Amino acid sequence: MNQLDDLLPIGLEDALPERSAIITRAMREILRAMDSHGYDRVRPPLIEFERSLAGRMEGVATRRMVRFTDPESLRTLALRADMTVQVGRIAATGLADAARPLRLCYAGDVALLKADQLDPARQRLQLGAELIGSDNVAAAIEAVTVALDALEAAGVTGLSVDFTLPDLVDTLADKALPLDANRREAVRRELDMKDAGALKAAGGADYLPLLYATGPFDEAIEKLAALDAGGALATRIAGLRKIASALGHRVRLTLDPSERHGFEYQSWFGFTLHAQGARAALGRGGTYAIKGSEEAATGFSLYMEPLLETLGTGSEKSRKTAFLPLGHDRDAAALLRSEGWRTVAAIDDQDGASSLGCSHILKDGTPVEL
Repeated sequence: MNQLDDLLPIGLEDALPERSAIITRAMREILRAMDSHGYDRVRPPLIEFERSLAGRMEGVATRRMVRFTDPESLRTLALRADMTVQVGRIAATGLADAARPLRLCYAGDVALLKADQLDPARQRLQLGAELIGSDNVAAAIEAVTVALDALEAAGVTGLSVDFTLPDLVDTLADKALPLDANRREAVRRELDMKDAGALKAAGGADYLPLLYATGPFDEAIEKLAALDAGGALATRIAGLRKIASALGHRVRLTLDPSERHGFEYQSWFGFTLHAQGARAALGRGGTYAIKGSEEAATGFSLYMEPLLETLGTGSEKSRKTAFLPLGHDRDAAALLRSEGWRTVAAIDDQDGASSLGCSHILKDGTPVEL
């Protein structure tokens, strides 16, 4: 076979044993943390009808999905690009009669037709939790808390949370800072890009002060409150203060009220999770509405690739592994495994403990360090 046949498409890669072990451990701890908060895991399919995937959330771009025709129904199918959409469908259909608030969590791969410049990966492991039926301050506090608990359970340190107000422009444009509907998208875009000149050119001169209401939370929230002379943001500012107060000094908090990237379907509240050592955000979350049922929800998604940048490999490398020679004591080996050991059994007399990466060898029923 030609070696070119073994190349993977751009944006896809194999997870070899060491990396795969770290992913598995992190995923297990994250799901365990979500479960401890009462979130039940669901497992939606990898493929759905394109229309269903695009119809449950605002801002879902079908052009980013891998699409093809279903030979059975002749309808267009798509590989999921975001599992949050699928959880919304499950809540609105199969679990429509379940008691609210409904707590669901998930973990699975998502695929993109084409990656963006900041992240070349086209297949990503997405994990998350959704609180269906509420988007109030208490729900927001729970979402941020569960996300932090999940990341800390996976071993992530140096965490920080950046708050935003995804519907900021629409809220102000309705009355406080009037803005024609046809100019709002341009103003949102330039605020997100932090381009003062382009913002003025787009007709958003009144929105310039928002570019400076950013930074450490305590300082930025005071700047934002000072700009809100008409009180249009009063309830949102109060909500942000309550969320920040609930988190206390657990993590570093910042505020960027006009941030929109990654918050295409969030409503009044959004947050981004960062950690020291990770070049990209570990995850995002916030409040939103499920289209079709119009039910309020609050949740977050985490992505494994940036999370792995913050995790060392020491715990995987240092795990005790016992080599089992030919004719070894099988009961003793089973006992070791029950105690958390890994065992590697010899298949023929050429196998050796060191060459197979073992730290110990089983002798007379006892593991002996090499």
